[in-house]
Amino acid sequence: MQPSNQGLQPWQLRMFRRSLKKQQKLDNLLAVVGDVSDQKCLLVTCGDNSGALNWYFRAHGGNWTWGDVMGENLAEMSELLGEPVLHTPDDGLPFGDGEFDCVVAIDVLEHLDDDQRFLGELRRVLRPGGRVVVTVPNGDPKLLANRIKWRLGMTPDVYGHTRAGYTVAELRDTLEQADFASISDSGYSRFFTEMMELIINFGYVFVLSRKKGGAEPGHIAPTSAGELKTHGGAYRLYALLFPVVRAISALDRLLANGSYHATTVEARNP
Repeated sequence: MQPSNQGLQPWQLRMFRRSLKKQQKLDNLLAVVGDVSDQKCLLVTCGDNSGALNWYFRAHGGNWTWGDVMGENLAEMSELLGEPVLHTPDDGLPFGDGEFDCVVAIDVLEHLDDDQRFLGELRRVLRPGGRVVVTVPNGDPKLLANRIKWRLGMTPDVYGHTRAGYTVAELRDTLEQADFASISDSGYSRFFTEMMELIINFGYVFVLSRKKGGAEPGHIAPTSAGELKTHGGAYRLYALLFPVVRAISALDRLLANGSYHATTVEARNP
């Protein structure tokens, strides 16, 4: 369901087509979510979202409601989707009890001081027997890409995170503490993809944005039309280099299974 004329695509979709990690994230999450064509679903993000992920989730099927914990870029996301994107504070989602069949939380927990409060809200708005799908960074310090990122100054606070992330075991335990029953776990993004993302994010935070007065806290890439326009020349250069980035990322296929740098757990509301 992608528009056939790329020249007419909204900027959010053009950027998404050149974000390998976001594409891997989408593929992973849609595989876990599965067929929700007859279900009422909620997708919640936390700031680092232009609306492109929402656009592809809607194309996948289902009756979706959109929310963002940080409440950033709501107008631009709503314009892309042609429907409201709501501010959904982590301490009080603006929905009734048992309203949704499936809830997806994308990169939210690592931003929060109290992850259990937010998960309690997800469980409240989820019907009994409904599913929650949560994805977060893998904060395992044994992962080489994590050690490289932190050594270069790309520490969790630069990403706006209160913690580095969660291993599979940690995320399963966190969901079970909130009285969810884990069903499955998976992941996406491996070493070479992480290194390509690191170069892009490092350049944005410590090179491009410093020339313009500094990046907004937690912003590691443009998330609005204004930010993209500010760095338009650099983005056009990146577009030219994207085939090289994609080729390097493909080297992940040579690695042994496992060692994903993002963790996804599916669980059920008993």
